[in-house]
Amino acid sequence: MNSGFFPVRLRVRYAETDQMGVVHHAVYPVWFEVGRTALSRAAGMPYRQWEERGVYLMVAELVCRFRRAAHYDEEVTVWARVKELASRKMVFEYRITGPDDGLLAEGETLHVAVDRASGRPTVIPPELRAPFLRAITNPPVGA
Repeated sequence: MNSGFFPVRLRVRYAETDQMGVVHHAVYPVWFEVGRTALSRAAGMPYRQWEERGVYLMVAELVCRFRRAAHYDEEVTVWARVKELASRKMVFEYRITGPDDGLLAEGETLHVAVDRASGRPTVIPPELRAPFLRAITNPPVGA
């Protein structure tokens, strides 16, 4: 799976599972964040740089569709990409695949740019947008 998605491999930890060894549903948004953060870093714009420039990307919406269970000690891959980039918002898309490359879950997060000082929505500055525009047209390679 490429199609502009950036991959991050993880191994399911015991603390992420229930008594049956199945990954708890609350873990998937955390994995989305891992993928989003790695993609941002690979694109050349780590989240820390957003904050240093006085802009936060606040999660305004999160969707997760579960397809199959992930289990303790399996290797999973979180695939993340920028789906949409507008003046004040970004939408990230995710796929999580299992050791057999089967789809475990998929989802999206919508983020609104917020001024750190005022807490109000703000326009994403061009220098913060540029790496993500490049990531849409020429995704970073990784694994």
